[in-house]
Amino acid sequence: MIIKNRVKEIRVQRGLTQQALAEQVGVTRQSIIAIEKRKYTPSVKLALMITTALGVPLETLFWLEDEEKEK
Repeated sequence: MIIKNRVKEIRVQRGLTQQALAEQVGVTRQSIIAIEKRKYTPSVKLALMITTALGVPLETLFWLEDEEKEK
């Protein structure tokens, strides 16, 4: 199972830059980039902070997907 996300999609819909989101949740812009590219999985606390900043439920932003669907 892999963790997928819609952070970039929702962030852009909300008109936020990576820097603005990073500042709202207290991380670096590079952290947001890594999350959006699925190179970094945020902690539960950070994931919840991102969902709060973007105004969406956790399951809208992050979900598990079978690795077989990736191929």
